[in-house]
Amino acid sequence: MSTETIKIFDTTLRDGEQSPGASMNTEEKIQIAAQLERLGVDIIEAGFAAASPGDFDAIEKIAQRVTNSTVCSLARAIDSDVKAAGEAVAKAKMKRIHTFIATSNIHMEHKLKMSPDEVIKRAVRAVEYARTFADDVEFSCEDAGRSDMGFLKEISDAVIEAGATTINLPDTVGFRLPFEIGAMVKEMSDYVEGRAIISVHNHNDLGLGVANSLEAVVNGARQIECTINGLGERAGNAALEEIVMALKTRSDVFSDYKTNINAKEIYPSSRLIANITGIEPQPNKAIVGKNAFAHESGIHQDGMLKNKETYEIISPADIGLDMDDTLVLGKHSGRAAFKDKLVS
Repeated sequence: MSTETIKIFDTTLRDGEQSPGASMNTEEKIQIAAQLERLGVDIIEAGFAAASPGDFDAIEKIAQRVTNSTVCSLARAIDSDVKAAGEAVAKAKMKRIHTFIATSNIHMEHKLKMSPDEVIKRAVRAVEYARTFADDVEFSCEDAGRSDMGFLKEISDAVIEAGATTINLPDTVGFRLPFEIGAMVKEMSDYVEGRAIISVHNHNDLGLGVANSLEAVVNGARQIECTINGLGERAGNAALEEIVMALKTRSDVFSDYKTNINAKEIYPSSRLIANITGIEPQPNKAIVGKNAFAHESGIHQDGMLKNKETYEIISPADIGLDMDDTLVLGKHSGRAAFKDKLVS
């Protein structure tokens, strides 16, 4: 069986910037986009063009500088938003417009105050208009995790007919459990039958963003939306570094899938984002936290000195981290580690 490529859609510059305190200026965004390109990200969501002149300017400049990744702008299902997105990415070598509208009953009734039929008409209009600016159009069913499955199928049929090439199913409020996301993705993937790529965008409100994304992959999703360091609204998004390293480290389970990510650029990417935003990953953050490869327990240290594989499933070098000494001396350390420190 051939290996399928899972597209990595990075939204650090859009959803990540929505983290309180994570604002970035245009030059910083360009610097991050260049690093995301080195990382091997397939699609860079560079911002929300209609949000402000600053966002538009940053997207436009990134579109002119990035050549190996698709450059994308978000747009509400409103003509003015779609036009701004189309104009912002116009000069990109590879460009995408990502338009969305809410599809859950609670959002349609209370936020949009629109009927399902009105929502479908608005979605179709947005996709058709977006196609006049770009061949690559993504449509997101906002709050898909709490949407009626029949309606998801109905609106997906309509926007695919209108020209959407990717259907994104966001768990916008991080509500769903892995088996629920898996079931939703499988049903939608089977229904769409290759007419469009199925994508997921999982928020981390219950700490399940990465688990839900991985479950989506084995059930038919071929694009994952994520951010560096898990930045994003509220509790953030599924973390790119965790998804990529889970797929890579557990190749026994995910043998049929691969990504285009250069894992050795993961740590440099994490540090760049932390330095620019001022938001440090928590010390025990998986993959990129400062303690992710640290060992203080004497039992663990003794095992590490004998064979690193006893307690290390990922080498720091795998993610581009130069860290020869991972043993930390403390009250839980044993003789073996102290002896090793003295000898070295």
